[in-house]
Amino acid sequence: GARGIDTGPGSMNPDGPWFPHPYNYTEQAKEQLIKTLKECAPAAEEAGVYLSLECHQLVTLKTPEIAREVLGEVNSPWVRCDYDSANWITLEDIYDTGRALNHHFDTVGQYMVSCHAKDTWIENRLTVHIEAGCPGKGLMDFKTLFRRMEALSPDYPVISEGNSTAELPQVARLFHETAQELGIRVLDADEEI
Repeated sequence: GARGIDTGPGSMNPDGPWFPHPYNYTEQAKEQLIKTLKECAPAAEEAGVYLSLECHQLVTLKTPEIAREVLGEVNSPWVRCDYDSANWITLEDIYDTGRALNHHFDTVGQYMVSCHAKDTWIENRLTVHIEAGCPGKGLMDFKTLFRRMEALSPDYPVISEGNSTAELPQVARLFHETAQELGIRVLDADEEI
């Protein structure tokens, strides 16, 4: 069976669950999220499946500090964090993603049970445009990401995100080379422990 269900906190934006809306950042939204997650926790426990929340700047879980607060309030070993390497990267972080990742892991790492490995970069525009996508195309410090995930648990999955099927060979090469350099074993989808 499945080890976890990856979901997000949702958004009040009618255009989609990952889009900004002023209500997303209110105390009421945070309280409602905590209430709902507490209601869901017994079902996750009964099924033996993690309810893993992906966090993002545009939704209620907009910072690692807020995610830690919410998950601490829910206080369930079955309601956890699916970490996404790009989703909390800001203008202040973009040129030192390793420092940012270390802050994220130091703040909310105790709740992480899986990871989306995605790259991020800033575009040359007259307003801030931080994009995310295929690993290897941007500024993400994958050495720090892999090292910190491995330290949490070698069994936690790290899944590439933001890439096309055609890009998978180059992403696999990047991940394997990075892991090998760090002395980390990579378990591919077709392998068993």
